[in-house]
Amino acid sequence: MFQTESSPWQSRYRSIRPSIAAIAPTGGSFAGGTLVCRCSDRPVKVRIDAQSAHNHACGCTKCWKPQGALFSVVAVVPRDKVQVVENGDKLKVVDAGATIQRHACTGCGVHMYGRIEKTDHPFYGLDFIHTELSPDKGWAAPGFAAFVSSIIESGFDPARMGAVRARLKELGLEPMTASPRR
Repeated sequence: MFQTESSPWQSRYRSIRPSIAAIAPTGGSFAGGTLVCRCSDRPVKVRIDAQSAHNHACGCTKCWKPQGALFSVVAVVPRDKVQVVENGDKLKVVDAGATIQRHACTGCGVHMYGRIEKTDHPFYGLDFIHTELSPDKGWAAPGFAAFVSSIIESGFDPARMGAVRARLKELGLEPMTASPRR
């Protein structure tokens, strides 16, 4: 676990991402599942009819992360394989000006999926999802870490970045850094 008792960020950031180490590699025959928001009343449900691809830890400041996590876990699926099946009336786009239109539950705040509407964007046709929101087992495990240095934008101490990169490598996630397209 990436933490020390003397870490000034410990109360806000408890770990890189608890679910990353717990995701088992996929068996190969998995073909999708259902994402469920965290609401106890009328949860939003989104059916994904495909295996996820490019699952990764993301350090950008736009992705949804549970409280205390430095990174989100996000993957992509073909946009035509994403269908809101329950309580879609609770979804709202978080930032209409962003490249990725993140559809979040207005009840619990969880980002259920992100869609790119610009047809000339290289990722048009792919939706971004958080597979950890699914009770179904078999999703592709994370394979890399993107926008690693972006955690500094959320208040992380730059002097501690070496430890973060080392922990990501321990988890088998090669750290990558680039400027996010927002």
